[in-house]
Amino acid sequence: MPRDSEATDGRLTARHTIAVEADMDIREHLRSALRAALADTGISPLPDEIALERPARREHGDWSSNVALAISKSVGRNPRQIGMELVDRLSADLPAHVTAVEIAGPGFVNFRLCDSWLHEVLVDVITAGVDGYAAPDLGHARNVNVEFVSANPNKPIHAGHGRGACYGDSLARLRERCGWQVTREFYLNDRGVQMQRFAESLAARKRGEQPPDDGYHGEYLVRWAAEMPDDADPFEWGYARALQSHRETLARLGIVFDEWFSERSMIDNGAIDDTLADLRARDAVFEQDGALWLRSTDHGDDKDRVLVKSDGDFTYLLPDIAYHRDKFSRADHLVNVWGADHHGYVARLKAAMSVLGHDADELEVVITQMVDLVRTGEPVRMSGRSGDLIELDDIIAEVGPDAARFTYLIQSVDSRQTFDLDEVKKQAMDNPVFYVQYAHARICSIEAKARQAGIQRLSADRIDASLLVHERETDLLRSLFELPDIVEIACTDNAPHRVSAWAREQAAALHGFYHDCWVMGDGVSAELTQARLGLVEASRVGMAIALDLLGVSAPESM
Repeated sequence: MPRDSEATDGRLTARHTIAVEADMDIREHLRSALRAALADTGISPLPDEIALERPARREHGDWSSNVALAISKSVGRNPRQIGMELVDRLSADLPAHVTAVEIAGPGFVNFRLCDSWLHEVLVDVITAGVDGYAAPDLGHARNVNVEFVSANPNKPIHAGHGRGACYGDSLARLRERCGWQVTREFYLNDRGVQMQRFAESLAARKRGEQPPDDGYHGEYLVRWAAEMPDDADPFEWGYARALQSHRETLARLGIVFDEWFSERSMIDNGAIDDTLADLRARDAVFEQDGALWLRSTDHGDDKDRVLVKSDGDFTYLLPDIAYHRDKFSRADHLVNVWGADHHGYVARLKAAMSVLGHDADELEVVITQMVDLVRTGEPVRMSGRSGDLIELDDIIAEVGPDAARFTYLIQSVDSRQTFDLDEVKKQAMDNPVFYVQYAHARICSIEAKARQAGIQRLSADRIDASLLVHERETDLLRSLFELPDIVEIACTDNAPHRVSAWAREQAAALHGFYHDCWVMGDGVSAELTQARLGLVEASRVGMAIALDLLGVSAPESM
């Protein structure tokens, strides 16, 4: 039976009093209690930071602090003795939400909590919603430029680029959620030998001939040559056609760039000459053997680097310096997402930025490792110039954009990835993206059934969350509590895979809840239905946030 308004108001007042005592964040609440207990023991000075972590095993409690071990050396006392004193003082007057405080190992202080702290999480999530929950302000209105993909405009984007594309876009989404002003940028290497060879290869295909031996032999050239008008300039037309291909492929993954920056533009506007003049003015270059060198060893590089060769042509490094000089004029912070073959290039570029007066920490370079495509247990080989090119479009068409994005983001880019095409396109619960999306669809189906039954979900402040005591329910709430931390860590560590891992864990909790906790029906009170509908809505908010950060859709049905 529904509660009357007087009983409802009484229960809410009690729960809100607890929330005020706990300062809304259980960790700060426990830190304050530990700090007070330390002061009572006469320890001085008090530590600036008190660490709190979730124990790896639930039987060890809900939260654990190593503060006794951390301060033992500075105060000259045995850490377990300090820990036992803290436990005694805290146990004598248990903080709100705490049911027990225990000593463990060499001095860990473990807290066991009642479920009341988790019930406040439910209110927080529903009240903040998708836009407000798990959105820490880390950017403080700063501008960040995220450059990724930057494939040469002489062929379609291939499957190997997919990892960096999805990763870079997810980094941008994380930075945006955490308060940064983000520019997504694609750098176009639209000059040099590779572009000339591309134009020559395209022209040869147009004439019905084989490309030069040192040209490009992909089948895409046959398609593009058939499209090219007879009177078109192969260089300019081919460049535009490649750029169109890149835009269309990335759009299929939901990736849209704010800037497409042309290397040639820096020649036209004198940016490269200006950069060289700037380096000269800083006495950062010297001449040797007819070439012009950067004094990069003065700034951490293992050797000095050639900027202008003896024939007068400049190396790749000089335009890259000019490009990053330009980016720093538009942004406070730069993030580059590069492929594994660029690993040795990082030190020289950071050295060049230091020469120009930029803090090395303001340029982050993330190196993404290779992707191995597998089909029917066998590797799928690809080589851009030989013609054995696996286009990213083909991958998207085969497995779908959601499955492609989730798979590319499922593990850290620090490790080499195996992309099993047969497994990724399965519509089964052992497929991670299907498993996660199906969890969201189940949430939506519960909410739809409630509407069909004429049940309107109450606002968060009218739900009796204290009824949520089933293990499946508290698992969901614990996971939702962790989401803000996951988002912050994923942003600061450039680690979107932390979000995909959270989504999989949350999906597991949701599927367990779906099977074990009836939301409506015989034997379920109206109050419990409302509490569980609130939990379902909070779970929808959390999952929608995670899927959006990964660039994966949140389907309402499957």
